[in-house]
Amino acid sequence: MPPRLRVQVIALQDEVWPRGQRRGTGPTHDPALQPLSMLLIDRGRVVAELGILAEEISHRGERYAASGLSTVVTVRRHRGKGHGRALVEAARGQIARSGADLGVFTCDRSLQGFYERAGWRLLRGTVLVGGTPEAPFPSDQFDKVTMGSFFSARARKSATAFMGCRIELYPGDVDKLW
Repeated sequence: MPPRLRVQVIALQDEVWPRGQRRGTGPTHDPALQPLSMLLIDRGRVVAELGILAEEISHRGERYAASGLSTVVTVRRHRGKGHGRALVEAARGQIARSGADLGVFTCDRSLQGFYERAGWRLLRGTVLVGGTPEAPFPSDQFDKVTMGSFFSARARKSATAFMGCRIELYPGDVDKLW
């Protein structure tokens, strides 16, 4: 990412997650998760930003290429104008084109409708287990819901296996949870 945009992204993230809650100016995501930043820029200014993370997961004896959204944020004064939704819809399309079997991530319960309007669906009763196998970080310790989309024929056929269960994501210590 060009430095002038990176500075804007950090400032935008600071609006929502003060530095005490983030790791500073270093990489936001673990490079092992193949992070892809998507930005919505208006007149040279970053209006909204998100990250897409990807890894292979094992679920009920099957391996799946999974991607998820992370650090979705819109500048406060631009919220409610459709910028975040446009970016989340574009990210969903990007994940679908990437060859991922599925997209899965958590969000605050209050944002469920926002993500549904952008094409994601609620995976009712599903908990993502982040962190590591030695130090699990489950999403049900927070007021979160799990959202998903099934892109490959194999994932669509297995969609019910992702409902009302625990999905062991284990993205590591940097991105504890998507």
